[in-house]
Amino acid sequence: MKILLAVDGSDYTKKALAYLVNHEELLGRDGDLVVLNVQTPVTPRVTTMVGSSVVHEFQKEEAEKVLAPIRTFLDRHPLRYRSSWVVGNAADEIVRAAEAEKVHLILMGTRGSGALGRVLLGSVAQRVLIDSETPVLLVK
Repeated sequence: MKILLAVDGSDYTKKALAYLVNHEELLGRDGDLVVLNVQTPVTPRVTTMVGSSVVHEFQKEEAEKVLAPIRTFLDRHPLRYRSSWVVGNAADEIVRAAEAEKVHLILMGTRGSGALGRVLLGSVAQRVLIDSETPVLLVK
């Protein structure tokens, strides 16, 4: 099985990671894990003021703050994975990556209990559920 793990570095990401390593049968022996972090774009005005290379470096550093500890964690487990980051709307990029990678499952953490839709799931998880044709497993 091929799984896309969407990560943002939050406690919800940690719960999704813990779920994955405690349910290694999800990937299977020859499974592939694609770890994706999505960085928020900055406004064109900011890019003009500081320069696109500065913005790119900042986004790269922020992505590495999220991905480095996840790679360290995954390296301690017998999982085949690769990690990457992109800039854009989180839900759109997760769905796009799932389609491009031809994954069988999107795995992501989400907020705990709450009263209504966005409070319960979070806006990114809700959009991924609505927009994706790939099955989504949410871990809370």
